[in-house]
Amino acid sequence: MTSDVDRHLEQAILDLLARRAANATICPSDAARAVGTGDDWRDLMEPARRAARRLVDAGDVEITQKGRVVDPATAMGPIRIRRVQA
Repeated sequence: MTSDVDRHLEQAILDLLARRAANATICPSDAARAVGTGDDWRDLMEPARRAARRLVDAGDVEITQKGRVVDPATAMGPIRIRRVQA
């Protein structure tokens, strides 16, 4: 079950990507900062990564590392999020 924060993070990811070029990426921290207040955005980093994984499952976004699409279940380290590329 997703919480209000989870839904806000998913929407923040989609909104941030909608405001960028089609091939642009964002960091999960961008969504965490958009939803969090003050310094509490840091606590939203893992929830933001989970939100990105849910959006991958829905077919809305891709997760990349070093410009390559990666499996979100096995991605370790820094990730980027982008809209699905045709």
